[in-house]
Amino acid sequence: MQPAARAGATSNASDKTSAITLISVASTADTSAVSGRLMKLGGVEVVYEITGQYDIAAIIAAPAIAEINKCIDDIRKIEGVSDTNTVIILKTIR
Repeated sequence: MQPAARAGATSNASDKTSAITLISVASTADTSAVSGRLMKLGGVEVVYEITGQYDIAAIIAAPAIAEINKCIDDIRKIEGVSDTNTVIILKTIR
């Protein structure tokens, strides 16, 4: 008999690695235009325009860290992106 799973807790059991990238947009750039460019990148699943120190939060998913890193490099090349801060998601709690 298998032990009961804890309700609401899941690990990243899928074959994907996920990350949250916080993005600062230059004051002279159009945040919505940057968001649109982000959505065209492979690996970017969701884009949120947010308030606070950063202007955008992007959820990235890929089969391996190397692909997450490439996506971050591509984000940094987008005109108007002035800074990024990325965290890898270790576990999802629902």
